Amino acid sequence: MTEQHPDESAAGIELSTEVNALKHVGPRRAPLLERMGLATAADLLFCFPRDYQDLGEQCQVDQLEEDATARIVGTVAQIDTRRIGRRKQMLVVQVEDPGGRLHCIWFNQPFMRDKFEVGQQLLVSGQVKQRDGKWEVTHPRTIHLEEGESPPEDRILPVYPLTEGLSQFHIRRIISDVARQLGPTIEEVFPESLLDEKKLLAIGPALEQIHHPQDHEQVQQARYRFVYQELLALQLALALRRWSLSRDRQAAPLPSTEKIHQRILDRFPFQLTEAQQHVITEISSDMALQVPMNRLLQGDVGSGKTVVAEYAMLLAVAHGHQAVLMAPTEILAMQHLRTLQQDLAESQVRIATLTGSLSQADRRQTLAALREGEIDLVVGTHALGHEDVQFQSLGLVVIDEQHKFGVQQRAVLKKTALAPHYLVMTATPIPRTVSMVLFGDLEVSLLESGPGDKQPVQTRLASPQERTGWWEFFRSQLLEGRQGYVITPLVDASDESHLAGVKQTYEALANGELEEFRLGLIHGRLPAAEKNHVMQQFADGAIQVLVATSVVEVGVNVPNATIMTIEARFSYDDS
Repeated sequence: MTEQHPDESAAGIELSTEVNALKHVGPRRAPLLERMGLATAADLLFCFPRDYQDLGEQCQVDQLEEDATARIVGTVAQIDTRRIGRRKQMLVVQVEDPGGRLHCIWFNQPFMRDKFEVGQQLLVSGQVKQRDGKWEVTHPRTIHLEEGESPPEDRILPVYPLTEGLSQFHIRRIISDVARQLGPTIEEVFPESLLDEKKLLAIGPALEQIHHPQDHEQVQQARYRFVYQELLALQLALALRRWSLSRDRQAAPLPSTEKIHQRILDRFPFQLTEAQQHVITEISSDMALQVPMNRLLQGDVGSGKTVVAEYAMLLAVAHGHQAVLMAPTEILAMQHLRTLQQDLAESQVRIATLTGSLSQADRRQTLAALREGEIDLVVGTHALGHEDVQFQSLGLVVIDEQHKFGVQQRAVLKKTALAPHYLVMTATPIPRTVSMVLFGDLEVSLLESGPGDKQPVQTRLASPQERTGWWEFFRSQLLEGRQGYVITPLVDASDESHLAGVKQTYEALANGELEEFRLGLIHGRLPAAEKNHVMQQFADGAIQVLVATSVVEVGVNVPNATIMTIEARFSYDDS
């Protein structure tokens, strides 16, 4: 098979048409699309843009207006890298068109230098300013134009997910052709009365606007249609699941009597907050039934979720059943284990741990003790979800940050004669309406307040112009003896997402804004032993700043760390 020429026709395609038979695809790009899970025309039609670029009005440099968002098409004429003071680096790429030159500027992003070459054709978009008689744009969006490629005519440009070897230009052309042919043929699933009542676009116009919007309002209308459709289908599925669970499964009733309640409270060296008491009442009411509890406990870090979970686990133990606390990381599991051991030091409750780092001998011993009922509470990671883990009488499963676990890992814990009660916890701030959507098969308990002596958390979004001032404040906190986090989204830099990775961020900070402080680096690809070592150094104060990915987003308890920066070093290159 030879690759189709761009002007060949591919008339008569259907939703099931394989991508290698589509216009503009052929045998070279088909494997790239399939790597992204796009195997048929239907997959492409419903592959929606992850973002949109407002390119502004197209003009030449001599037609630019101060503070306007504009786009020009020109040629890279000059590339310069300059140092500004001790900590700042500036990349200047001069793009020339018949009307003059536009200076494109990036600060502290040295990796951007390799993305440009003199003579390269670029589309540049951003807010322009005039300085010293020269037109400048800071951190613009850029699109590399291939030889013979015309710049896009639309002002609003869709941005699709990519894979290596596939450019935005190619995937836009492929999806545009599929949407033009198949969009009008898709059957509407909603009755007209529902479309009118909910002010929803019909499926045909929605597909046209999601892929080819004329303005931002059309983007919002199309997204609203598909979000509503997806959430409705999800809610129907969750409603069926909840009905099935309540009908088909039974659990051991574990009521909280006055005697049991007081015995558990005596274990805590403090008085529970009103919010904790309220949530415990909800959980106790559920656990008293023969229907398995399925409840989501939501609360900020420090609001006291672990105490509530401990109460529920002790309630199960008081009735002669076992309880499990499952955490997404070994760091968090060990933290929970130490808390339980401290609270139950003088009790007869038998506690154990089960994680991936256990030796084979210790693992066999722990598994045997679980089967024989010689362990009351077990704290662990995903290792608790293995098929060989068996319980004598599992009464309660508590899962911390349940979205970190796969469905199969959670389901294994339910393979007992009687279904265990099920409590999941999250510190993610989820509004109640969103909780009902995301966790429609769960009842929701909310810890609305924590201990009274807890100081409120202050959160702010800093603009690029405030970056220098922010790092000065960050350094001042470290000089006062505090510790801090710097969190980045990725391990490695990504051309697709335009973000620098944690390694690049670590190097930039260690040689720039935080060069006089002790920094540590942690991410998900490090061996477990090394991650634990770095975290222990941070907890001990040997490391002042922890530069990390979201691997530390749950379970980190370092009271001296009082400041956090979510760092995003952007590159808007769109090639």
